[in-house]
Amino acid sequence: MTIEVGPRRIAAGHPALAGHFPGDPLVPGVLILEEVFAAVVTSFGPGQLIAVHWVKFLAPLRPDQDFRVAVTSMGGGRIGFVCRSDGGVLAQGQLQLADEAVPT
Repeated sequence: MTIEVGPRRIAAGHPALAGHFPGDPLVPGVLILEEVFAAVVTSFGPGQLIAVHWVKFLAPLRPDQDFRVAVTSMGGGRIGFVCRSDGGVLAQGQLQLADEAVPT
């Protein structure tokens, strides 16, 4: 089952954006992953993240840019995700939760 969450947005004033990068600001990958995990919790309920199996960052995310997160329970606590904006796929990957994720 795939659930799409969004729109999401990282505000230009977020403290993690300071210095990342002046004149050409980019949202750090760790903030994107934080939003992915928030989408997992919203979609499947609380769980303990125990691994990031793999992630590919395919396009830059800019501050104040809307994006959506699609999360898919793959069984055994494994969660697939894809982050998209109007410009296409931003990031994709797979996470591992300690317990089986069950859609709510």
